[in-house]
Amino acid sequence: MTPQALSDMLNFHYWARDRLLDAVEQLTQDQFHQDLGNSFGSVRDTLAHVVSAESVWCSRWEGNPPSAHLEPADFETVQELRARWAREEARVRDFVNRLGPEGIDRKLQYTHFSGAPIESVFWHMLQHVVNHATFHRGQVTSMLRQLGAEPAKNQDLITFYLASGA
Repeated sequence: MTPQALSDMLNFHYWARDRLLDAVEQLTQDQFHQDLGNSFGSVRDTLAHVVSAESVWCSRWEGNPPSAHLEPADFETVQELRARWAREEARVRDFVNRLGPEGIDRKLQYTHFSGAPIESVFWHMLQHVVNHATFHRGQVTSMLRQLGAEPAKNQDLITFYLASGA
């Protein structure tokens, strides 16, 4: 992974997140919280899971493995979720900047929730974070359709590349 490819991956991740959150902000509070029977129930719970996973990974990279995920109840509104995710974005970008170009290939050790010690290449973990979020953005897109809401603008990677000139 080159530093530019890693940067493009992060930029795509947050670009797609913002497109999805823009669509989710159009929901009513009831729709945002409505259990639709998906893996995390509601739009709110699914998005809380994604931002929580990102927070967990960043904490691991920083050497402070958490013992639990964030609580969906901490995010009553889309705006609260967006604000927390912006803070997580700043943490991730700061960590990547501190690693520097040579550090992205570095192996980092962390502790899994089970207590098992694990070692992985940093960019593999970051790629996992982005891929995980992509999976759940697809779920939220389907949930928006279930709710009769307008889906998010196109979040395809090629659309990002064409729009950004990356």
